[in-house]
Amino acid sequence: MDSNINQSKMPVYRDAGFSFNSLSDIEQIFAEEKNNPWQPKSFIYSRYRNPTVGFAEAKLAEIEQSQWSVLSASGMASIDMAISILTEAQMPSRILFFSEIYGGTISYMNYVLKRKRGIDFDIFYPEKEVYNLHALENLLKSGDYKILYFEAVSNPFLLVSDAIAIIKLAKKYQVKTIIDNTFATSFLWKPLADGADLVIHSVTKYLSGHGSITAGVLSGNNQELLHQAIEYRKWAGAVMNPDDAARLSEQLETFELRMLQHNLNAQKLANYLENHSKISKIIFPGLASHPSHELAKNLFQNKGFGAMLTFEIDGKNNDDKKLAVIKYLDKSKNSIPIIPTLGETHTIQLPIYAVWKDRSPSPSYIRLSVGIEPIEHIIDHLKNALS
Repeated sequence: MDSNINQSKMPVYRDAGFSFNSLSDIEQIFAEEKNNPWQPKSFIYSRYRNPTVGFAEAKLAEIEQSQWSVLSASGMASIDMAISILTEAQMPSRILFFSEIYGGTISYMNYVLKRKRGIDFDIFYPEKEVYNLHALENLLKSGDYKILYFEAVSNPFLLVSDAIAIIKLAKKYQVKTIIDNTFATSFLWKPLADGADLVIHSVTKYLSGHGSITAGVLSGNNQELLHQAIEYRKWAGAVMNPDDAARLSEQLETFELRMLQHNLNAQKLANYLENHSKISKIIFPGLASHPSHELAKNLFQNKGFGAMLTFEIDGKNNDDKKLAVIKYLDKSKNSIPIIPTLGETHTIQLPIYAVWKDRSPSPSYIRLSVGIEPIEHIIDHLKNALS
């Protein structure tokens, strides 16, 4: 490559297939594709591997400090990939899911795993907002489970798991761990460094950070799982397109800076809302009042506490609270958009009851994804909406 070419950027290769020079050439490249599927010397077909997508994957692996990262078309595709490469029809195994996980994952469990594939799973619930490790160990040592799936920080009520202790328990009983680390992000915690088998991110959220890409990533250190992940993606067809991969590579350049500001803003906003007369409850791991505050301090090593917070607008009863939410959203929607996602550069919000009726204890909870705007602007928007 010429010295005057910017080697930090990768051209967008939109090719569906790549050309060969001879019969021996094609035989050699197909053989190499099986031996080195993550970073091949030559490319065959973009559903197999694409150089622009591979460039973004290398950046993600560097951020995750993993031996490999495999991109897919969405976070849900990465969840499916992770579970699929750890399950075999010839060796049926139960999966233990923590209850406080993304609602889409719960729908996947019921619709895909149970209804379509006949895979058994159980759900482990917290006790008083804390997962009981003694109860978890009793389940794991029964030998019924081969996979344990949980989130470091739960959606939408931000319960922080004692993740390192949970991974150690799983290893003790030869149970593979899959961790959805979308909320915490690799800025706060890198699960693979603490022994997790696989880690998932919805790239759509903080890794992309601009609300303009839909993608997911699965990362790990086991080479056999790498081969299985790429094979599964190849035949399931859940590949990311090269144009989005090129934009993702550029957006990843600011990941650390963005996450630093996200975390700082969220802490300042949580401190402000904790003393607001119109807020009856504020849920944020960075507050001493949060039940998982000490766990979060230890897990995240004081780098921050994430950029998600949930608060409840005050009201005398449920009808009063619902009316308060309607008024609040009407006043705030132009400055803080109502969007069913998170992790974007600007602050966005979602009324929890409207989406998760069965999981919300009250109709007046708001999930806030805190952006990287000047914190004074965010506070002013909320102050006006709550007045």
